[in-house]
Amino acid sequence: MIQKINIFVASDSLGETAEMVARAAAEQFLETEYEMKKFPYLNNEEQIKEMIEQAAVCHSIVVFTTVIDNLKKQLIHECQTHNIPYVDLLSPVMDTFEELIGYKPKYEAGIIHRIDERYFKKIEAIEFAVKYDDGKDPRGVTKADIVLIGVSRTSKTPLSMYLAHKNIKVANIPLVPEVPIPEELYQVPLKKIIGLTTNPYKLEEIRIERLKALGLHNTATYANMERILEEIDYAEGIMKKIGCPIIDVSSKAIEETAGIILEFMHKQHHE
Repeated sequence: MIQKINIFVASDSLGETAEMVARAAAEQFLETEYEMKKFPYLNNEEQIKEMIEQAAVCHSIVVFTTVIDNLKKQLIHECQTHNIPYVDLLSPVMDTFEELIGYKPKYEAGIIHRIDERYFKKIEAIEFAVKYDDGKDPRGVTKADIVLIGVSRTSKTPLSMYLAHKNIKVANIPLVPEVPIPEELYQVPLKKIIGLTTNPYKLEEIRIERLKALGLHNTATYANMERILEEIDYAEGIMKKIGCPIIDVSSKAIEETAGIILEFMHKQHHE
């Protein structure tokens, strides 16, 4: 019985998948010691030969997740030449997928880590939207990809969260006549600012419902038409002064407004 084996983990990326699977298998053999040797980012035949030379002088097994075809063939050839047992973890799975789906895979190294990177960027954008929501910290507007401005209940927060799920960092600032506009807003490039407005009667309905949800009387100034008209007039005046695009969200779903903003960003990026 072999008392110790050397597991050579090889990959054209980080090799985390191969290491995890190899370790899970090795742990099932409690009476056998093992040593894990990682060889990440293999990208040429010389590196493969050096690894196999080390593996050939001891009880070894090579476990790999290489997807680049010429490197995979070289690994298999070297293992067979030196009578080293090997496990190609990905090929059987990818072959089955190819048969089911009907076309060949990308054969692109490290693709899962780029997916992970997009995921973490999304989380970062969501955390950003929460932190810089409703003008809580106006310093955020200078770090944002997009800054939304408008009166209360013009969908600034849900829009911020929707765009955050598309990896866009959004800060939003409420425009209230009695509250000075943060100086930071004037430091933001104009192409990053979007104004949101709405029909006053629609806004009145929304605000009345909001007051009911909070258990407050609907005669509060917040839902008063005269006050609403004052706020909208003030906000639109600020938007026109700044010169930013203005979107009327009265009859638009969040997805529709977000689509307009994304299209605007795309145009700005290509100008």
